[in-house]
Amino acid sequence: MRPLTCHPFIGSVAGVAALLPVLSGCASQQKEAGKQYNIVYIMTDDHTAQMMSCYDTRYVETPNLDRIANDGVRFVNSFVANSLSGPSRACMLTGKHSHANGFTDNTTCVFDGSQQTMPKLLQKAGYQTAIIGKWHLESLPTGFDYWEILPGQGDYYNPRFITMENDTIEKKGYLTNLITDMSIDWMENQRDKEKPFCLFIHHKAIHRNWLPELKYLSLYEDKTFPMPENFYDDYEGRPAAAAQEMSVWKDMDIIDDTKMLRPNEKSRLRSLYERFLGRMDEGQRAAWDKFYAPIIDDFYKQNLTGKELANWKFQRYMRDYAKVVKTLDDNVGRVLDYLEEKGLMDNTLVVYTSDQGFYMGEHGWFDKRFMYEESMHTPLIMHLPKDFQTRGDIPQLVQNIDYAPTFLELAGAEIPADIHGVSLLPLLKGEHPKDWRKSLYYHFYEYPAEHMVKRHYGVRTERYKLIHFYNDIDEWEMYDMKADPREMNNVFGKPEYAEKQKELMQLLRETQKQYKDDDPDEKINVLFKGDRRLMKNR
Repeated sequence: MRPLTCHPFIGSVAGVAALLPVLSGCASQQKEAGKQYNIVYIMTDDHTAQMMSCYDTRYVETPNLDRIANDGVRFVNSFVANSLSGPSRACMLTGKHSHANGFTDNTTCVFDGSQQTMPKLLQKAGYQTAIIGKWHLESLPTGFDYWEILPGQGDYYNPRFITMENDTIEKKGYLTNLITDMSIDWMENQRDKEKPFCLFIHHKAIHRNWLPELKYLSLYEDKTFPMPENFYDDYEGRPAAAAQEMSVWKDMDIIDDTKMLRPNEKSRLRSLYERFLGRMDEGQRAAWDKFYAPIIDDFYKQNLTGKELANWKFQRYMRDYAKVVKTLDDNVGRVLDYLEEKGLMDNTLVVYTSDQGFYMGEHGWFDKRFMYEESMHTPLIMHLPKDFQTRGDIPQLVQNIDYAPTFLELAGAEIPADIHGVSLLPLLKGEHPKDWRKSLYYHFYEYPAEHMVKRHYGVRTERYKLIHFYNDIDEWEMYDMKADPREMNNVFGKPEYAEKQKELMQLLRETQKQYKDDDPDEKINVLFKGDRRLMKNR
């Protein structure tokens, strides 16, 4: 295995792998005239780099994901524009920031399927397009020759799918396996093999509430996961961070999240968990209950409180999450094996990413949403077609708005001028563009909502981050990520950072102007002024 790069929030990885283009003549880095590559885009939900062994070796092994990274490229500075499922997907499909594509949050938005999207432009370029799995954009897909999607978040067991005939059907089995089965079947039996294709394989995994495949229920039960150093963060100098409701210790639901269901035990999300279990057949439920019964009995006998309870919840969370990752990794391997068996790898770009990162106990949290590294950063690894000889780590700042122009350029299609992202193709060819972006823009809107993360926007450079929390709060944060990689020390307003702060404030204004985010504080149409009574569906 090649060396791994130490990322700001990954403390255990060692070494630095360089980007190593193998030059065998200019022709090897350029596609043949008129040649169009296939694209297989695998996106998971809430899969963080900490839980991929090609990024971080502390927690789990992901041998099939490592196959992609070891034989291709690994982006070490890959980020999202809005760390939330629906908005992230909209950014990917359009190549535009949330305010421009219109899908800013999961609670109030419906994706406008009539707008320009990357799949539609690929169709015009002669591609067959298909999406299978999680959609999560409220409207039905457009721009796809074939689609079969989950309603809402979907279910891990015996899930329902919405078909192109607008029927809802049920399929028996575990969701991650089923999505892979359907994806391989489309490639093998349903597509026109005379045309290039772009297949979006969108998994529900590894989304809350982390229901493992039955065969992996016992996996990791003997493993004690290391707790992050800042698990007991007191959020000093960071009032927005203190106001969240995503604490493993205090907010993680004892029934829905940790599965400690017993008669008469109440929790906010008990009914949701019972609905998930209700998807199981008799045999599945019996195996589930057999495994969890002794764990439940032991938990309530212990009557844990305080930090003992916090540690117990953390270990259960980590184990369940890791089990779901295991099945996901297995299924990535199945897709790779199919492509190799059918001789498709040489002419196919395989992309693996997630809709955002996730907290594995950092700051005491689970979930995402914040502009802090663990959620803004997202894994991005690629297997490249044979014509591309680049291998290793790509260090440039990239964002999920870049996927659309990348796929379009790879397909030989024109990239519309209104797309915010930039094509990654020069980086995939081993080039080092001198004019590559030096900063990224981020904007999160979903408040009030689950987890109560304040609305905020900001810019991130290679070393610094500036964030403005707004709406019912007016707080600024600034981080020197070289000196403070865990983002514990807000240096906004400190004299020693005055010049850098001024520079970042100017950069923020220029960036908002560039992307035409003309009212970033939403002063024209403020939806919320701090009254929690306005919240619904909590």
